Amino acid sequence: MHNIEPYFLWRDLYKSEHDPNALNYKNQYSEFHYTNKVYNYVIHPQWDNFGSDTLLYKLIYADYEEQFCIIELIGEWNDAINNDIMLLKTELIDQLIDCGIQNFVIIMENVLNFHADENDYYQEWKEDIQGEIYLINALPHVLDELYRYHLNDQLSFGGRLNDIDWRKLKPEQIIELLETKFLEG
Repeated sequence: MHNIEPYFLWRDLYKSEHDPNALNYKNQYSEFHYTNKVYNYVIHPQWDNFGSDTLLYKLIYADYEEQFCIIELIGEWNDAINNDIMLLKTELIDQLIDCGIQNFVIIMENVLNFHADENDYYQEWKEDIQGEIYLINALPHVLDELYRYHLNDQLSFGGRLNDIDWRKLKPEQIIELLETKFLEG
């Protein structure tokens, strides 16, 4: 897992460590000093921590004028033990909402496990915004857990959202794709 870096080809468009609205504003990163872990696995030092022991993130793009952001996650999302949704919501998402973000694109392909518990924070997140929360490219067993807890009432995931080749697109193209093709049917 130490070789999995957050997506970096949009760094000419956006760097969260240069964004005064981002949690990791002014962070300096090492390419060689590994400090983050998920269980016993070291994680590439470019990932950021919002307080979870098992889930890390990278805000890879934010457009406050257009009110959307793209967040990439890695690790295990565990609401049952770590209450990761509470930490994610209160430490990261609320700050982005306060800065005007209304649409969230969450890249899920490196979320290796998902353990749900209650849906209160998901419901609160959905009620706090006028936009959408999209989960992109989740693993099949992660999707099963999302459906089992009926999180599709608050989050958009599965189906065509699980088949987006987002790395070939620019951030604006992703949100346009989501707002047009995926909301039409």
